[in-house]
Amino acid sequence: MSSLFGEVQPAVKKETRRVMIMTAVGIVIMWIVFGVLHAAMPDSVPFDYTVILGGLVGGVIAVLNFFLMGLMVQSAASAADEEAARTKVKASYSQRLLLQMLWVIAAIVAPCFQFVAGIVPLFLPSFGIKLTGIFKKSQ
Repeated sequence: MSSLFGEVQPAVKKETRRVMIMTAVGIVIMWIVFGVLHAAMPDSVPFDYTVILGGLVGGVIAVLNFFLMGLMVQSAASAADEEAARTKVKASYSQRLLLQMLWVIAAIVAPCFQFVAGIVPLFLPSFGIKLTGIFKKSQ
């Protein structure tokens, strides 16, 4: 496993670290929102281990998806021909989408996860990247 991380380009490591931080902050904010909503509507909105566990596993899936995308881009950029790169991109996209779909199904079906808390983290990397882009443009 260490050889896998040894081959990862510094840009992929840096961006994955940034996405990990953004996702963690987003999950904490989500937990706070769940806590406030639970205080206001305890019968409608849960705040228990299922919310915490759903957020944690959903966050891991979201960051893993971003990291795997970075590895794919790194691999496709070093591919010898364009068709091989295109094939790698398509295969990686399908596999990462399948990973996310399986997680969404598990988050909905498994009683140990609160499904909203499990699904929301999947949107956090994209939201964080867009938010960062907005703030960088305004500077």
